[in-house]
Amino acid sequence: MPKKCVRYQSSFKILGWPLLAVACGPDPATGETRGWARGIIAFGDIATGVIAIGGLAGGGIAVGGLACGLATVGGVALGGLVLAGVAIGGVSFGGVAVGHYAKGGVGVGTYVVSPKRQDPEALRVFGGKTREEKVDRPPMEEDAKKE
Repeated sequence: MPKKCVRYQSSFKILGWPLLAVACGPDPATGETRGWARGIIAFGDIATGVIAIGGLAGGGIAVGGLACGLATVGGVALGGLVLAGVAIGGVSFGGVAVGHYAKGGVGVGTYVVSPKRQDPEALRVFGGKTREEKVDRPPMEEDAKKE
């Protein structure tokens, strides 16, 4: 059973780019093994656009397995504002976060919030309290019954 190929580009263009581009799967007619969508809004195996969503995505807002852009979400992502499993960028959130401001399970950067390090400047940016500032929670009913 051959793999399905999907290609679409809207006729409306802005600065020569289609408003919407979709490219998924191999295209024997052009010899592409993966679809590369290029448009203002792009969906594809590889996507490039102002808003790009794909396995490999690049653009202003990028969402993908591997994403690169100003604001990114992905498995591995690079950019200005990043949310990913492995996040690298100016302001990074992730399991592994690397950046000027980084918040994650493993944080590396100038200002970091992680289990081992809590910089006051990073807490100001991300919101939160230091361990010393945290208030103990009020006792719950279960706690009172144990006594």
